[in-house]
Amino acid sequence: MSGRVLTLGLVLFAVVFGAALWWFQTRAYYGEMEGVTEIEIAGVSVPVEDWRGIDADTSPLKLRACFRLAGDPPPELIAAAEDPAADEATPLVAPSWFECFDAPALARAMAEGRAVAALAERNVPWGFDRFVAVDLESRRGWMWRQLNDCGAATFEGDPAPEGCGAPPED
Repeated sequence: MSGRVLTLGLVLFAVVFGAALWWFQTRAYYGEMEGVTEIEIAGVSVPVEDWRGIDADTSPLKLRACFRLAGDPPPELIAAAEDPAADEATPLVAPSWFECFDAPALARAMAEGRAVAALAERNVPWGFDRFVAVDLESRRGWMWRQLNDCGAATFEGDPAPEGCGAPPED
């Protein structure tokens, strides 16, 4: 009888631990970003509507947003999309419950030329770049942060590449 109780206890512990781990990884630290009516792309404020965004203090990589441009795509977005830095844009997967951000579909749209990506802000916070992608026909847009070459080198324990500046001290 005690073997059954021990087995049941271990299974119950594993289920509770697994549920807690899932919750902390996918939901615990995210917060909704509300009231956003404009975003900055390459130093220019661009009006947006239908904003949905999430972010967390625990990691710059948790930023995801979906929106619609309030008007025609500004020339600064087109110019930023033609910058070679935009080639580094790689949408990162969002939590499954944040349904408006479909990274694989966005990556396909970018590869097929239906959406253009632009480096919106470099090294803010240090080691991370903020990217924006927009479907020029529907004016739907997405935003995320990803690790840049400065951050990648530093996190690997290597010196920051030329042009990165010094990493911030903790």
